[in-house]
Amino acid sequence: MIRNDLRNIAIIAHVDHGKTTLVDAMLKQSGIFRSNEQVAERVMDSNDLERERGITILSKNTAIMYKDTKINVVDTPGHADFSGEVERVMNMVDGALLLVDSFEGPMPQTKYVLKKALAQKLKVIVVINKIDRSDARPQEVVDEVLDLFIELEANDEQLDFPIIYASARSGLAKNSLEEDNDNLIPLFECLLEKIPAPEGDIDAPLQAMVTTLDYDDYVGKIVIGRVVRGKIAGGQNIVIANSAGTINGKISRLYLYEGLNRVEVKEAAIGDIIAITGLDDVTIGDTICDVDNPEFLPTISIDEPTLSMRFAVNTSPFAGKEGEFVTSRHLRARLFKEAETNVSLRVKETENTDSFEVAGRGELHLSVLIETMRREGYELEVGKPKVILKQIDGVLSEPLEFLTVDVPQEYMGPVMEALGARKAELVNMIENAGYLRLEFIIPARGLIGFRSNFLTDTKGTGIMNHIFHGYAPVKGEIQGRSRGALVAFAAGETTGYGIAGLEDRGVMFISPGEEVYEGMIVGENTRDIDMDVNPCKKKHVTNMRASGSDDAIRLTPPRVLSLEQALEYINDDELVEITPKNIRLRKAVLNRQDRGKVNKLGRNA
Repeated sequence: MIRNDLRNIAIIAHVDHGKTTLVDAMLKQSGIFRSNEQVAERVMDSNDLERERGITILSKNTAIMYKDTKINVVDTPGHADFSGEVERVMNMVDGALLLVDSFEGPMPQTKYVLKKALAQKLKVIVVINKIDRSDARPQEVVDEVLDLFIELEANDEQLDFPIIYASARSGLAKNSLEEDNDNLIPLFECLLEKIPAPEGDIDAPLQAMVTTLDYDDYVGKIVIGRVVRGKIAGGQNIVIANSAGTINGKISRLYLYEGLNRVEVKEAAIGDIIAITGLDDVTIGDTICDVDNPEFLPTISIDEPTLSMRFAVNTSPFAGKEGEFVTSRHLRARLFKEAETNVSLRVKETENTDSFEVAGRGELHLSVLIETMRREGYELEVGKPKVILKQIDGVLSEPLEFLTVDVPQEYMGPVMEALGARKAELVNMIENAGYLRLEFIIPARGLIGFRSNFLTDTKGTGIMNHIFHGYAPVKGEIQGRSRGALVAFAAGETTGYGIAGLEDRGVMFISPGEEVYEGMIVGENTRDIDMDVNPCKKKHVTNMRASGSDDAIRLTPPRVLSLEQALEYINDDELVEITPKNIRLRKAVLNRQDRGKVNKLGRNA
């Protein structure tokens, strides 16, 4: 059976190339919203963090109607750290819209998502987006996309890809640049014509692949997947199968997608993207099967994580004052719950029962998890991110990243120098409208802490993107932070007088009136050693007066570190304390005498 009334597509692209904006336009023009209805921009980015950061973190499902055909659309993340989301949704669709910015052209994540789409034998429609940009170069970008297809060894059929020129923000699409059009009809028509309709045996025993798990406070776990074979119905008894065995279950409710909503239905058939409640023992990659014929589908393969961090219970003197969930039991339950739905995350218990080893795709992947947890009321402390090393053919190997850097030409020198010190290898250089695009292969650990330095070196004008490249033998030592920390040696409330006396020592991270504790990092030293300081020092009150001593204190505003900057900043002997209200840097050993002994032992070892 061929379902001509249905199409399943994923929208894939590099970060900020316009995926979510295009989905907005498709929803509006397909009649999902009333013409007079006020609709928020980036309606698919429903998560607070997604709206704040302007990026898609979780893949989302929606469905639109065009003519008599239902088009299931999956909006995917564009940042490399969330590429696990992209890998799993490729199993749900028959085709993909590959969006490419008409100025930037193919970027690292463009290459990654296209490689995955070609490996799944998906039909790809190339959409050259943002053609209304003043610096757009659509014809050159088409050539670059063709070169990328050839580089990824696409076959002849895949190389014959249709091209649509679009402006997602203006809601228009064209088959050629000369065409005059103000809507997305050419894109919809191309989808119906070029994307294959789902097909399969509707009378065969049921098979449905689980690709995503969601959770609702009222109905519990929601299982999302695609019907690969046969039919499925609400109330049906089924078997959940994988390579480890089978479990019996019963479907409580069955939903299909209509617009942004899930609509309950009695039955669904091959090709439908479904949501199910009532199954609690399901994990991503399982197959929902017929009771009499439990045949499981091949498991979804997900690339391994490359970075790990230690998550632990907060042990600072301020522990338990600001958070709601503070125990190791709370932390354990939350992390393992996250691992169920976050396919590229790995959680492992350590010998110390109060800490966990959490591995992910990158700093952003892990920092989004931490930020989500702190907003939910969790308190924790985390260590410095570390890359995951592997033994390959008896050789200790480390992950490499393919790094793309766009910088104005005058900043090329400092950037090259900084990356050279981090063992980066230049593989390509392209000049483009006053900017240089530099491409490097760099050890993943060389990128830890690089972003903030890069923005400083380029005065905020540089753009960097990176994606996993592979493994290679460890390249030797990479220098970490070049400056020491200013560490408080007494607890108390900071004073303007105390901070003013420290400003010539370095850059401060705190303001007057903040509570600090012994071992807390309050600033960055101008030298490469740590220094114990007292920002709580009070002015001695005497009857003596001296010229200038009563002048108002003028303080330099402190450097406020974001969560990502804090994670990048710390050294191996330091931690980031995270609570719902504050992000603090601290030494792992708080007492300065104990810290001195540990450092002495380390030097003698």
